[in-house]
Amino acid sequence: MKAGELIEKLQVELSAGATGLDNTVDNAYCGDLLSDVMAHAPQGSVWLTIQGHQNIVAVAVLKEIAAIILVNGRIPDDDTRTKADEEGIPVLLSQDTSYQVAGQLFKHGIGTDCG
Repeated sequence: MKAGELIEKLQVELSAGATGLDNTVDNAYCGDLLSDVMAHAPQGSVWLTIQGHQNIVAVAVLKEIAAIILVNGRIPDDDTRTKADEEGIPVLLSQDTSYQVAGQLFKHGIGTDCG
């Protein structure tokens, strides 16, 4: 699945990183501790988190994460949006919890690892 397909399938909003909407999503990873994500998130993941600071984009680039979904109605700060646009990492926004989004991803054929 392409990152851009998540917008319609999950009813999420694109906040930044539109140039990365063709990134391929192979799986998903749930986590808010950056060191855990760096250690365990698989390449090609969509990452579910409540973190909205720019370090999430750096971790996504390092781990070759396809997209980030901020859950629980979180909104990224301006620096995060700028960095996501520069790096081509889609940042998507959901009002739902990580659990709910992970369930929707699973329903659409994307396996999850909630660490």
